[in-house]
Amino acid sequence: MTVISAQHHSRKTKLNSGDCSNRHSGWALFQRQKTLKLKRQFGPEYNRVIDQEKDARRAETVLGDRQKRVDQYPIRILSQEERERFASKWRAVQEHFVDNPHDAVVQADALITDAMRSRGYPMADFEQRAADLSVDHPTVVQDYRAAHEIAARDTQGAASTEDLRTAMQYYRTLFEHVLDTHVLQHH
Repeated sequence: MTVISAQHHSRKTKLNSGDCSNRHSGWALFQRQKTLKLKRQFGPEYNRVIDQEKDARRAETVLGDRQKRVDQYPIRILSQEERERFASKWRAVQEHFVDNPHDAVVQADALITDAMRSRGYPMADFEQRAADLSVDHPTVVQDYRAAHEIAARDTQGAASTEDLRTAMQYYRTLFEHVLDTHVLQHH
């Protein structure tokens, strides 16, 4: 190789390695932005999935797949009449709590499932419902999981009345998010 050819090759190699460095820093920036977007979108659910998956990249793939799946659902806003009907049913369930807290929690769980179905969420198993819900309602999906866990303990006789009251509060918060209305308002 001649001196001129060697210098040209050296410059070309530096340029190519600079291109790789730029591509690498561009990819790192893209990944950081993706991570920040997912953290903002999913809130506490982001950390829960990382703990579950034991790998941040895998967790981000799981969350991204959720988003893509839910984007395919025919999610719709309920009409005012539907929201009022669900709110009325909620108030009846909540009043029933005084007489039969155990049954009221079962009814609350069924009512939130019905409201989600009406919005267009498919009704798979609980974990799938919670995962789907985390896409559009990340701040309350923890409440949904906690309420469901209390309801499950109650079927084994292991939930106190205070636990059931807490479950009802969690369900109400979730219900208001899914309905996009306050259920305690009387119209």
